[in-house]
Formats: sequence, structure tokens, C-alpha cells
Amino acid sequence: MKTKLTVLVLATGALCSSFASAEEVKASYTLIKNVNIFDGKNDKLSNGSAVLIENNLIKSVGKGIKAPKGATVIDGGGRTLMPGLIDMHSHLAIHEGMLDGRDGFDQMAIGALTQERLRSYLDQGFTTARDLGGNVLGVSKARRLDRIPGPKIYPSGGFLSQTGGHGDTGRFNDYIGEVDYLEKNGFAYVVDGVPEVLKAARHNLRAGATQLKIMGGGGVASEFDPLHMTQFSLEEMKAAVGVANDYGTYACVHAYHDSSVNRAIDAGVKCIEHNFLTTEKTIIRMKKEGIALSCQAVMSLVAFANPESITFFNADQKAKGKRVNAGATQMFEWAVKHDILMVTGGDMFGVKDGPNQASNMTKMKDVGVTPFKILKMGTSDAATVIGWCGDMNPYKDAYPSLSADEKAEKGIGLGVVEPGAYADLILIEGNPLENIDLLLDYKKNMKVIISDGKVWKNTL
Repeated sequence: MKTKLTVLVLATGALCSSFASAEEVKASYTLIKNVNIFDGKNDKLSNGSAVLIENNLIKSVGKGIKAPKGATVIDGGGRTLMPGLIDMHSHLAIHEGMLDGRDGFDQMAIGALTQERLRSYLDQGFTTARDLGGNVLGVSKARRLDRIPGPKIYPSGGFLSQTGGHGDTGRFNDYIGEVDYLEKNGFAYVVDGVPEVLKAARHNLRAGATQLKIMGGGGVASEFDPLHMTQFSLEEMKAAVGVANDYGTYACVHAYHDSSVNRAIDAGVKCIEHNFLTTEKTIIRMKKEGIALSCQAVMSLVAFANPESITFFNADQKAKGKRVNAGATQMFEWAVKHDILMVTGGDMFGVKDGPNQASNMTKMKDVGVTPFKILKMGTSDAATVIGWCGDMNPYKDAYPSLSADEKAEKGIGLGVVEPGAYADLILIEGNPLENIDLLLDYKKNMKVIISDGKVWKNTL
């Protein structure tokens, strides 16, 4: 019996060894040659260069790189190669408004619609999305395990909202303690008091959230919260931030005005979403304390300029939209003036094909941001903020030859074109450093899109 067991163990070991050897042999290579590279960091292109991809990582960048035997070779024809774009304020599971998944469809249908959204993101060159609220933890896991196509997802899990807050999707006639359908399905958690906040925050991180999203003030797209509100007490907000810190990650906050933004900063929040109605004094504080601003230019400057066109808004929501539009341009100009760390995120809902996410980037030129800074906002600067999630980052393949300390110094391997980084790449007709609007016509201008080393699109 012992002999048979020994033979079985040896045979199993040999089989595993053969599998490992097979995996080594199956290394996949793609060479993209004859390209001008925007590396995500510098304002000049590296002309006449090439990038060699091994599996899902960039192996080398430079001139005169030879293609390994069996490699796929793409001749870029002098076009611009750049990092895949990063959307920092996605709601992948929200479609026609926040209540679409309660009153219009069940969660099975919302999942199907979300898959369409994921494909749309890739089609538009967005290879990473930070999702800031909604039922996407399972979707994120499925994408991470390569069960579905889509961008890398950094999910927040359900919104953390107080009763009557921006994430409270219940009905007017709910009784106290009633749990809304969307809350039951992980869309948001309506929590009051430190113990409830702690439990919901821990629940999100337990299920795979990479950061937390706190509703810290009134909003436009929700029914019960006036725009002037400040939501969650300082103690409640500190509780959520404390849980994030214990997990080695961070919290971001939905906030519009000075009271809600400054309370969030007092609590230790590191990234402000929206910020449209703040004063210059608050912007100066954000700069001093290294607080990031997540910009939603299209919603504030375009959609809310004409909120009557938003069919799922009621009269009160349309009025709130107009107030936001009135303050947004001035706030953005102060943010540019004081050079705070800015990233871009659409916060845009839409129909099947989805809104043009890059329009949120390109619109920033109207408030004085240069094409170079806009590109950084959607690439390397976005990756800097995502990297604040520390070891909660589920994507840890980048820079395999570096030590843990060196990796921490280097970053997470997103938003850049350099050896060891993820092979998330776009090949563009023209030079977006000179014409940022090239990103908008993605069907025409984005000739090749590569996500995790896999060619999603190639029209050359």
C-alpha cells in the first residue's frame, strides 16, 4: 500500500511539474513596433519606439526590440501608444438612474446591463475603473478571475449612507427599519451610529472592496437629501475611515460644499468626489493636506447646465443640478490655480452603449487644464490615487522582479508604459498631447486596445 501511495505521489508531482513546464512554454508575446510613446508621466513622446509584451505585463520598452519566436507583431505605423485610460468615478451597475435596479429591473437584468457597460468601457479605451458605489463586488471578482471581459475594477461596494442620505434609495412611506430592495442587494447600506457604520464598512472590505465610499453630503440624483445637507456625524465618518485605515486602504467621500468637505477631511478622508460648491479656502486646505479631487466635468458643466433633459430627474433634482452647474466652473478654476491632485471620473449613467467616458476628461480643457495634465489625470495620477488602497489591491502582478519595498516605491503598474507595468495600452491615430479630443472618437481613432496583454481591438 505504501509503495502504491509513493508511486501516486511521485506521479502527481511529475504531472504538476509537466503542467508548470507547459505554462512556461506557453508564454505569450506581442511586439508593438514603430510607435511614438506617451508613457503616462512625461510631456514628450518617445518617437520610433517599440513595446514588447509578455503575457499580461510589459517586458521591455525602447528602440530596436526584436520579436521573440512566435510573437504577434503589430506595426503601429508611427501612431501614438499610450496607457489604457482609468475612470475614477464609475457606477458600473447604475444605468438609467439610481432607482433603475429597484423599479425597472431585477438584479439579474442589472448584471446583464453591467456586462454591456464593461464592454463599452473597453471599447472606449478604459482598461481600469474605480467603482464608487453599487452592487459590483461580485462583478469585480468575476472580472478578476477572468470569467468576464472588462476593465480592471477597483470596487467600493455598497455606498455608506445615513438615513436620508445620498445613498438612501427607500420610499417616502417606508417605516423605520425597513430595508429597501437595493440595500438588500448590496447597492448601499443605510447606517446610523458608529456600530452600524463599522459593520457596513467591514462588510464591504470583507467582500473585496478596495476602498470605501462615504456619502458625506446632499446630492442631485437622490430624493431625500437637500443639497445643503452635511451627512454623517464626525464620529460616524471617523469610524468608516478607521476601518479603511485598519485594512491599509482609504476612504473617499461624496461631498459638494465646505461643511461636508471639511468634515470629511477632519475625519481622515483622502479623496473628495465632486466638491462643486466649495470655496477657495477649502481648495487651499486640500492642496496643503494632499487631498485628491475627483472631477466630474460633464455632469457639472454640461448635463447640469440643462437638467431638464435628464428624463429620470424630478423638479427638485433639476433645481439642484442648476445650483451645481453655477458653482462648478469657479471651483475647477481654483483647483487648477492651486495645482491640487486631480483625477477624472464620469459619474455618468446612460443607455446601452453608455456615455462617452473620455468626454469627462476632454471637458477639463474648458477650465484651463492642458492636454498633458488631462492625460496624466486619466493615467498615472489616477494610478497614484488607486495605489492608496495598499495591499487591498487585487492586482499584484506588476514589477515581478522588484522587492516588496521597491514595488511600493514604484507604484501599482497602471497608467504608465514601462517595463514591469501592466500591458493595458491604446494605439491612437494622431497625438493626444496636441489634440486631446482625439480620445472622443474612439471608434475611428483607437486602432488597437490591449487589456491585460490581450488584444481587445485591432483594426490595423
